[in-house]
Amino acid sequence: MLQTFQIPTHRTGNLIVADFEKRMDGAVISLTAKLNGLRTGRASSSLLEPIKVDVYGAAMSINQLGTVSVPEPKLITIQVWDESQVADVEKAIRNSGLGLNPSSDGQVIRVPLPDLTEERRRDLAKKAAEYGESAKVAIRNVRRDAIEELKKRGKDKKLSEDELKNETEEINKTVDRYMKKVEDVIARKCAEIMKI
Repeated sequence: MLQTFQIPTHRTGNLIVADFEKRMDGAVISLTAKLNGLRTGRASSSLLEPIKVDVYGAAMSINQLGTVSVPEPKLITIQVWDESQVADVEKAIRNSGLGLNPSSDGQVIRVPLPDLTEERRRDLAKKAAEYGESAKVAIRNVRRDAIEELKKRGKDKKLSEDELKNETEEINKTVDRYMKKVEDVIARKCAEIMKI
């Protein structure tokens, strides 16, 4: 007689945890990208990454419209490829809320970075905390979706009550781990921002 092997039901649940863990990873990666756009003491091309410019009927990032470089520690330059978009790029930088005042001469936009005041540092740290809170909300939403999926499988008798309880605990532990990751990332960024 041939013996057939079936994947135990609890492994299916672990696949749920693994799938939702990927989504939580996405929230942390997105947070890190947003935080790279927050200014610290030095110029960085990543500072302009979150800024979108409305051109051609779409929102495009600045690095899709020109070459971004950092020739000096307190200066970012953008060589805009299409001269007709220079004003749009300048406007987007000015309205970004980063406290930057770009100027252009033809196709090159210069973005000098003024020294950060104590008040501006506190504002940036507050913005970092807001980004962190958004990431936490995204992670909590993933937890809600995962638990709903587990309950559905429990209702469909694909998971026993014990497996449902164990998987729910596993998801909650995973969420706690990701919340701690978010808090650590925010704490590091705030320390970097507040460092003079």
